[in-house]
Amino acid sequence: MERTRVAIVGGGPAGLLLALILHRAGIDSVVLERRSRDYVLSRIRAGVLEKGTTDILRTAGVGARLDREGLVHDGLDIAWRGEVLHIGLRELTGKTVTVYGQTEVTQDLYDALDEAGVPVIHEAEDVHLWDITTDAPFVTFHTQDGQHSLECDYVAGCDGFHGVCRQTIPADLLRTFERVYPFGWLGILTRTPPIQDELIYAHHARGFALCSLRSPQLSRYYLQCGASDDVANWPDERFFDELEARLPPRIAAHLKRGPSIEKSIAPLRSFVAEPMCHGRLFLAGDAAHIVPPTGAKGLNLAVSDVHYLSRALIAHYRDKDDHLLDTYSETALARVWKAERFSWWFTSMIHTFEADGAFSRRIQEAEFDYLAGSQAAQTALAENYAGLPY
Repeated sequence: MERTRVAIVGGGPAGLLLALILHRAGIDSVVLERRSRDYVLSRIRAGVLEKGTTDILRTAGVGARLDREGLVHDGLDIAWRGEVLHIGLRELTGKTVTVYGQTEVTQDLYDALDEAGVPVIHEAEDVHLWDITTDAPFVTFHTQDGQHSLECDYVAGCDGFHGVCRQTIPADLLRTFERVYPFGWLGILTRTPPIQDELIYAHHARGFALCSLRSPQLSRYYLQCGASDDVANWPDERFFDELEARLPPRIAAHLKRGPSIEKSIAPLRSFVAEPMCHGRLFLAGDAAHIVPPTGAKGLNLAVSDVHYLSRALIAHYRDKDDHLLDTYSETALARVWKAERFSWWFTSMIHTFEADGAFSRRIQEAEFDYLAGSQAAQTALAENYAGLPY
């Protein structure tokens, strides 16, 4: 039987960041990750970081490479009917966002945890949580070395939407809220210069498109596609032909084609579980909520959860004060629901909903016209996109 103060289930950015912040505060933890380290680092995920997220990463001591290689964006563009509306984030809110891939964040966290000697156990399978409503919870898991049991004071459930932690909460105590969208995002990564420096969100009758980037020589592009579509149906040439068709001609003229180095389809859903805690178990990140990627909120919400949970655990151990632990779920959910609202709104405005009919299409047109003509509406979009305060 091993022991730690905080058992962290899930070795994605949320779990790794929580372990690092707790270590800086002198609180020991163990991270259990079901996949191998190479697998975790191979996942292509989010890349747009709010200012609050970058501030937290710097405070945790993993901001050096972020500051060297991250691409600071002052705004974003929305293409519609051949027009391009620029949303000036810095101009409207004084804030910016930084493009820096989730894979890079994860690598930085791994490097810092390795240096600090914080244990991250990979390929930890068959994880089970026990006695989480008592003062002596523990976690059992299996590795190549055999069966293990880990005593702890608290369990942090950072194991994603399909993880075991949320499922540990009794069904009669857990409320879930979900909206599944009738389409997915087909994304590719290609070693080509981006189409422009700013992100472009494009509405088109053929479907939504997004032009993003990871570096000056690494582009990330997305197309709205059927929820049941298959990447095998999308050879690179077809993908770029469709992307070009959905962009205004003056922007499409700058598109640089190249072979894809990663291609995948992600379903879109909105999901929230309440409460985000039960006994000595606290959920964070995708274990508790999912947002469609349109608003770039998934990783940022995970970081804000870690902010609230880490300060609560630090207050418990340092000050013997449990108020922040007792109010963690309420505090985190207040920000989660605002991000859910923004992500739902942006998704609803800019995607094509073929089954919704002419009325909904007219509402979308009116929504964009209002946004284009109202600085107040643009400011509301900008302050949500750049990140609401903690």
